[in-house]
Formats: sequence, C-alpha cells, structure tokens
Amino acid sequence: MAERREQTALDEMLTRIGQVVMLHHGGDREEARSRFLDLWAEIGEDGDALHRCTLAHYLADTQDDPEDELAWDLRALSAARELPDGDPRGVPGFFPSLHLNLAADYVKLGRPEAARTHLGHARTAAGALADDGYGAGVRAAIARLETSLRGTGPADDGPWGPPRQRPS
Repeated sequence: MAERREQTALDEMLTRIGQVVMLHHGGDREEARSRFLDLWAEIGEDGDALHRCTLAHYLADTQDDPEDELAWDLRALSAARELPDGDPRGVPGFFPSLHLNLAADYVKLGRPEAARTHLGHARTAAGALADDGYGAGVRAAIARLETSLRGTGPADDGPWGPPRQRPS
C-alpha cells in the first residue's frame, strides 16, 4: 500500500511538470520558468532523479542565457544517470534527446568539439528509441545538427532539438 502511495505521488509530480510544459508551449515562457523553479525548489537537489531529470530538461528551454540553458541540460543528464538500470521508470530513450540538447547548447556557445562529443553520444543512444514519431523526430534532429556541424547546413541556431517528451 505504501508503495502505491509513493507511485501516485511520483505520477502527480510528473503531471504537474506536464502542466507547466503546456503553459510554456502556450507561449508563457516567463510564467513557465517561474513555476518550473518553484517545482525545482519543491523537489530539491536530492529529490527523485526522474523528477529532476524531467524538470531540468524542460526548464532548460525557458532560459534566456545559453550558459543557463547548458547548466539545466547538464543537471538533466546527471539526474538521468542516477536512475538505476533496473528502475521501471528508467529513461534509456531519453538519453538521445538529453545529449542532443547538450550538443545544441554547445553549438550556441561556440564550442563545436563539445557539441560533436554529445552528438556522438546522442547518435549511439538513439538505438534505444522506438520506431515512432518521437524516435523519428530525434533521429532527424541529430542528422540536422550533424549536417550543420559539418558546415554544409544552416549556420543559425536552427531547430535541432527534438520534441521534448516526458519519459513514461
């Protein structure tokens, strides 16, 4: 019974994060950032790793400064790595997106070698993705950023990132 209550609390937090994601996608970036930060304070630095990963992953998108975006994306990756291999909430399909976002962050910061490193991790981790719309979107974003880093694609801060999706 206690395990079921804990799972319900975990699901509720992911629902709350999802509600703020919808607010952000609706165009209210400032309010979304504020609410995400409130949730971060509630979860805490030592809170559930899946919550921290998911929240930091989305919070990165609300940042104005590329250095801040990088810091949140690094927190997301660090939290994802804390999930034990046998955890049924594990996020192996999330790693390609996490690394892809880090690669894009490093491109924005003019650090192409770091971008290539994370892009390689994204490409390797993409094998865990399902053959669905999300997987196809992430793979396409990886290919776009690879092309851009080779100098044959657009030189702007194009839409490299995949659609962010909360892990199931």
